[in-house]
Amino acid sequence: MEVDDATETLFSPFGGKIPQVTYGLPFPEACRKHVDTLFKASRVYIICSASLAKSTEALVSLQSALGSKVVGTRIGMKPHTLWSEILEIVKEARDVKADLLITLGAGSLTDGAKIVALALANDASTFDDLSSLYFDSPTKRAHIASPDVPIISIPTSLSAGEYSNMAGASHDYTHRKHSFQPPTRGPALVVLDAALSRTTPPSIWLSTGIRAVDHCVEALCSLQGKPAVDKTAEKGLRMLVPALLRCKHDESDIEARHLCQMGAIEAMKGVGQGVPMGASHGIGHQLGPLGVGHGETSCILLPAVCKFNASHNANPTQQRRVLAILWSDPETKRVLEDSWHLKQSQADLGDVLDAIIRELGLPRSLRDVGVDRSRIDRLAETSLFDRWVGTNPVPLREKAQVLQVLEMVVE
Repeated sequence: MEVDDATETLFSPFGGKIPQVTYGLPFPEACRKHVDTLFKASRVYIICSASLAKSTEALVSLQSALGSKVVGTRIGMKPHTLWSEILEIVKEARDVKADLLITLGAGSLTDGAKIVALALANDASTFDDLSSLYFDSPTKRAHIASPDVPIISIPTSLSAGEYSNMAGASHDYTHRKHSFQPPTRGPALVVLDAALSRTTPPSIWLSTGIRAVDHCVEALCSLQGKPAVDKTAEKGLRMLVPALLRCKHDESDIEARHLCQMGAIEAMKGVGQGVPMGASHGIGHQLGPLGVGHGETSCILLPAVCKFNASHNANPTQQRRVLAILWSDPETKRVLEDSWHLKQSQADLGDVLDAIIRELGLPRSLRDVGVDRSRIDRLAETSLFDRWVGTNPVPLREKAQVLQVLEMVVE
């Protein structure tokens, strides 16, 4: 159901399941309203991006709107959600008896809050405790309690993890990223504010937009696709790529930013309906802990994975469909032909995605993000632990296969 009271739109994009999404009100006003009406919360713990806290008035505005209901604030989490930082927040939230978590910032905070809520429900306070909660843990508990502290997410990027009940977090010592799955629970409410997103550095906004594009492309290219998911992934892709190009041209284009946010929702519907992702996501999960941003992993890996799959003739029909979608947008077509001199009859999907990502000024190699050749052997090994390398159209079962993909993007 969608409710529009002329200033706020509140709707449930996932068929009545969480999260609900609201836009139209400034984010402090939306939070103040729903903390009272939806959650009836009185002890709010805020997890805020360090850059937002230091460089903007966003945190102050939120704290002012909520007043005495704020019982704790955490400023900053490192990318890819370290276990040690999760446990720090768990202790603080438990000590202040938080009854609602609010995240203000990009994806790592959202994943962190999901796992914090899971840990609170399961009395977890140590690394060993967390080790008993993740998806494929050899020491996984027989019973894992569902979280009972809800989350409001105010995202400032397009990674779109706020629309998922899964979360990833990186072990401080092994540097492996582990997946926490249901009963892990995502935010109950997502507050979108396109104006707030202007505080996000362009490189992060655009690269996480490519992360959302990656969700669409790997859903459409999956050999386990579903017609309903294909429909939403196509809708998301048609929204995202033109809107990202507009954002690159004009950072103040609020309409384009809102379209990106709406496109990211469509992009996540495939993940929510059980269509598995492929090797761009799978390898990317392990590339991230090497210091590479969520969005940057997709910028580097997605074109190469598409080329790898094409070289094995794994999903030609699916790749042709994605190509047709991308070429059908007039502005995207103009960029591909005029700026990158591609011909529709000759360019493959990897070529087209490469051109779009370069047009946005984003990294295209491991060298671009400071990962040198000496680290790819270990990266290939850890990638094999990720479930989504096995659901790639060409399942990656051996280290040599992962290395073939990585060799395409070393420099």
